[in-house]
Amino acid sequence: MSSAGRRPFIAGNWKMHKTVGEAVALVRELAGMVSGVGETVEVAVAPPFTAIQPVAQALAGTRIGVAGQNCHWEASGAFTGEVSAPMLKEAGCRYVILGHSERRQFFGETDESVNRRLKAALANGLVPIVCVGETLAEREAGRTLEVVSRQVRGGLAGFDAAQVGGMVIAYEPVWAIGTGRTATSAQAQEVHAAVRALLAELAGGDTAARVRIQYGGSVKPDNAAELLGQPDVDGALVGGASLKASDFAAILRAAR
Repeated sequence: MSSAGRRPFIAGNWKMHKTVGEAVALVRELAGMVSGVGETVEVAVAPPFTAIQPVAQALAGTRIGVAGQNCHWEASGAFTGEVSAPMLKEAGCRYVILGHSERRQFFGETDESVNRRLKAALANGLVPIVCVGETLAEREAGRTLEVVSRQVRGGLAGFDAAQVGGMVIAYEPVWAIGTGRTATSAQAQEVHAAVRALLAELAGGDTAARVRIQYGGSVKPDNAAELLGQPDVDGALVGGASLKASDFAAILRAAR
């Protein structure tokens, strides 16, 4: 358990990787490796949309949950290329990643659209993993806490304490995603502590103490233990290392 009894939560974001066959093979291998981890660590994988249902079926009866990588704010409609929260839920998702920096960078996501998607996720009983994080230019300008604070406030605007308590926040410094660069454990802890203080301001101390804040950005087996050892780091949103069962399993062991 991390501080304040928060159960560590490790989620693997597969991004645009894995065909259905490859996805099912990966989770079968993973399930065999991590069968004893689930009591102490919460675990999820986020396959591409095409593989969600087969992956959920392959994981039935295991402790590994399934996440969508995004969802639309409407339940249905003329939104070509989008997937709704009820569709994710029906396909077997328990979680959904929202506001990932790649969505913001390449697909025009804003704090306001993240906020709307967040409402849809909660209304459909999905646990949202809300991503925030600064670019390299923003960090070098000393604006990290300002940027992350704006994203948290914008994303969570209008939600009450009970709703905030049902969310997971993921701090992902954009300069560390897929670059091989990782925030130091001290850098991660500084931002996580600031996010928790902000959550206390927005939703009260009890809620802030309960919300898990994941770190994301080049998390690997060799740096996971130190990052996860920080008092306000409650898990990880893992990218590349989640595509290899042995690496992901090693990160789960570090969390345990």
